Parts: sequence; structure tokens; C-alpha cells
Amino acid sequence: MDAEIFYVLVGAVVVAAIARWRGWPAPLLVTVVALAASFLPFVPEVEIDGHLLLNLVLPPLLYSAALDVSFVGFKRSLPQIRRLGVTLVLLTAVAVGLVAWWILPSLTLPGALLLGAIVAPPDAVSAAAIGRKLGLPRRIMTVLSGESLINDATSLTLYRVFAAIIAGATLTVWDGIWQFLLAVGVGVVVGLVFGIVLHQLRMRISDPVVIGTFGLLAPFGAYAIAEHLLGSGVLAVVAMGLYVGYNSPRTDYTTRQQEAPLWLSADLLLESFVFAYIGLQFPRVLSDLGGEEVGRILLLSGAVLLVVLVVRPLYVYPANGWANFQDRRRLDRWDRTVASGAFDERRRDSKRWKQYSAEELRSKIVRDRMAGLQLTWKDNAVISWAGMRGVVTLATALAAADLAALDTEPSHAIVVVAYVVTVGTLLLQGLTLPLLIRGLGIASDVDEEEDERAVADVKAKSREAGKAFLAEKRVEWVEKYGSVDIGVFDAFTKRMTRVEKAADEAQEVEEAVTRPSYEDLAALTRGWLQVRRDILLAERDAGNLDEEVMRELMAAMDAEELALDTRAATRLQGRA
Repeated sequence: MDAEIFYVLVGAVVVAAIARWRGWPAPLLVTVVALAASFLPFVPEVEIDGHLLLNLVLPPLLYSAALDVSFVGFKRSLPQIRRLGVTLVLLTAVAVGLVAWWILPSLTLPGALLLGAIVAPPDAVSAAAIGRKLGLPRRIMTVLSGESLINDATSLTLYRVFAAIIAGATLTVWDGIWQFLLAVGVGVVVGLVFGIVLHQLRMRISDPVVIGTFGLLAPFGAYAIAEHLLGSGVLAVVAMGLYVGYNSPRTDYTTRQQEAPLWLSADLLLESFVFAYIGLQFPRVLSDLGGEEVGRILLLSGAVLLVVLVVRPLYVYPANGWANFQDRRRLDRWDRTVASGAFDERRRDSKRWKQYSAEELRSKIVRDRMAGLQLTWKDNAVISWAGMRGVVTLATALAAADLAALDTEPSHAIVVVAYVVTVGTLLLQGLTLPLLIRGLGIASDVDEEEDERAVADVKAKSREAGKAFLAEKRVEWVEKYGSVDIGVFDAFTKRMTRVEKAADEAQEVEEAVTRPSYEDLAALTRGWLQVRRDILLAERDAGNLDEEVMRELMAAMDAEELALDTRAATRLQGRA
């Protein structure tokens, strides 16, 4: 078994590498190649327990995805994310369950609802890969990524409830609601505790290798402990990842530089294996089909696939329209409040409101509370068609097949239907989603224009903050070294005004000045870098700069500091 898994891993990574080289969606190519390879007699049949697969693959993938999600964007898009990640999952589970019970009564209603919970959550890995390649706007990518972070928690909680009912437990609707609330509360609390502890370790330990190792272990710990306490391991990992990712710019730059390639490699390895495993399960699915039940199970599989494809757009458009209607009513109420003079009264009585004008607060409401208005019908078309299923669907189906309370036919039906839905959505939606995006003409041009304006504004503020920092340090250096060393600051200011690049600053000013040590010059450069980082964080926290853009600018500053440290190490070696 160990050798078989190794061969699958190597083959999957090779196919994924070819896909990345050619610019193709790696998950789709890996799945297709694995599906074709499953017919070859020498290809091994890999069998892994569903619970083991979830526990090994889901935590690191979720954590890595949460690290990259913009927390500010996630918070703004939370209404859409909550609708897709919770409400849509519930509706899909019910719709699938009722159809499945009608077609195959032997499933029983709890078993049919269990099947609905299994096939309800989409996996956004494929959609995200396609979206990034085709330049989907950030507003769509944030919604899809955010949905994938929380819909698994809803699905697995439903799975837990219906599995308990099948096993003989007596649960009411209120019991199910309580289990869901308990899973959410415990999961979020455990995740935040792990996130705070991990962030403190990242702030206090300067060894990036040690911190990277802790980062690899933490998702498994958060997931396992949350599940042990009857919470949602998924939400625990997501909460931890969002907290650590949001505070990552405050840690040492070496930690960020060590962490990025580490998680990129882990994602490639795990995602390649997962989609290869999905494709290789075809022989097992065939073996699960008995002679008499083939027709009914295949009919059920086709019907469930159709329900999954149809329910999503039927929910997305009305839900988004209703949300927009409510947002407009909220904005109208605000305008009436301002017109009646009530705003002026509240402004006089509230310290928090005094710092804003009526128009500033109106803009804040539009920006922070009306994110749904940003999605056009074209955006919703893409979101409606980006419902590919993945590892959670297949793994929970394999775990459900081992439930002792399930008879043979329902057990086989769950595995077959889950496989058909997973592969069917991956191929049908995955292969046509690029055509839909191109046909609708959706691109991120608006994002690029806004980013350019935001970056220009941040650079202007950075220059002003840098000048203030240098003016403060100039006074200290005059007292320490004398007025002859003013040229150092003139060199910094001149370079800062011409281009924001600090990699060569220390070397340039060292040639112009003899008295200050290299360490003084390096400290001056690091101080300047820190001032610029503080500006980035302040603009991000104020909502003026998108988190992805901030990370790109932060990565450039990290490279500057790395060059500075590399030059310092080279100097020490030269002296030795």
C-alpha cells in the first residue's frame, strides 16, 4: 500500500507539473489522466479510509487556503459567503435527499438526506485555479474562496447528524440546530486559540524553520481537538488560518519567505494526490454496482447530478436579488435619517460618529455592508457554474459506506452517486467554466485600475512617512556624527523620491560617508522599511488597500531586507 500511494503521488505530481507548464487547470488534467489510467491493468487500486483521508488532507489544504484569503475581503463578502456556504448547502442537501428518497426508497429518508449532505459542498480548488488563470475579478474569487472555507463545516455537521440518526439516535430539529451551533462555536474558539498561540510563537521565535514546522503541525492539532470537543474541525482550521494570515505582515520577513514556498509545495502535493485518487476510484465504483441495482443507481446518480447543477443557480440569483433589495432599503433609511436631522443629533452625542461626515458614513455603509451590490448578473453566472465537487464529497461517501446501519444497496448507492457527482461536475463544469468566463467577457480590469490608484496613494504616503522618519533620524545623526553626515539622508531622500527600492541604499550611502558604521546604515534602512510596512498595514486595516496588493508590496520590501541581510553576511565573510 505504501508503494502504491507513492507511485500515485509521483504520477499525480508529474501530471500536475505538465499542466502548470502548459497553463492548463491542473486538477482537471490530473483527474482525467487518473480516470483513464484506472482502466490499465497494471495501475494499482488505492483504497484509503474516508475518515483518514479527511483527517490527513483537509486540515492543511484548508489552512493554506485561509492564509491566502483576504480577511478584509472575506468580512465584506460575508453575506454572500454565508448564503452559499450555509444556506445553499442546506437547501442542496434537502433537495437531493427528497429526490434520492423518491427514486430509491430503500435509502430511507435519513439515508437520502445523508447523501444530500455528502454531495452538497463544492470544492473551489478547480474553480480558483481556473479563475486565477483567466483573471476573474477579486470580488468573485473572494466569494468562491470564502464559500469553500465554510461549506465543508456545514456539510460535515449535517453528515454527523444524519449518521447518528441512521445509527439509531433520536434527534429532533432543535437537537440538530444545537449541534450545528455547538460545532460553529467550539470550532471558532479552538481555531482562534490556536491562531493566537501560533502568532505569538511567530512573533517571538526568529528561526523560520522551527516556525514553519509548527505551522505544518498546527492545522492537524486544531482540527483534531475541535472534532474531539464536538466542534467543527473545518471552522477551527479556517479561523486559525484567517487569524494567522491577517497578522502575518507583523511577523519577521524570514518567516513569510520561508512559509510561502512551503505551503505552495504542500498544496501541489496534496491537491494532485486528491484529484488522482478521485480518478482512480472508478474500478471500485464499478465493483460496487450489482446486477439488479445498476439501473436504479445510475438513474439516481444522473438525477442527483442534475439537481446539484440546477439548485445552485436557482438559489444564487433570487438570493442575491433579495439581498440587494434589502441593502437598498437600508441605504434609503440612512438617507432619510440624514435628511430628518437625526444624524446630526447622533453625531453630537456619539464620539464614534463625530469623526465622520454624513457622506463619509454613507460611503462606509456602501463599502462595508453592501458588498452584494458589487456582483452583476454575469458575476452570479460564474458563481452559479463554479460548483465542482471534490475530496470532501468522495471521502465522506467512503466513510458513510462503512456505516454498519446501512444496507448493501444504500451503501453502494452513496459511493456511486458521490463519485458520479464529483467527476461529473469536475469535467462538465470545469471544462466549460473557461468558455463561460470568456463568453461573458469578465475580467479584472476594474481591480487593476483600483489597485494602481491605491498603490500610487500608498507610495505617496510612504514617501511622506519616510521623509518624516529621515528628518527625525537626521537630528540624531547630527548629534552623534556631526553635520558632515547630512549627505547620508540626502542620498536616502533622493533615492526615495526617484524610485522606491532600498536594496542598494546601504551600499550607496556607505560609499558617501565614512564615519557611520555599516550597522548604523543598515539599521537606518531597516527603520525606513518598517515605516513603509506600517503604512501598508494602516491602509489595509482602514480598507483603503486590498490585502492581495498589500502582500505583493510587502513581498517586495521583504526582498529588499533579504538583500540587505545577504550583503551584511557577505561583508562578515569577507572580513573573516
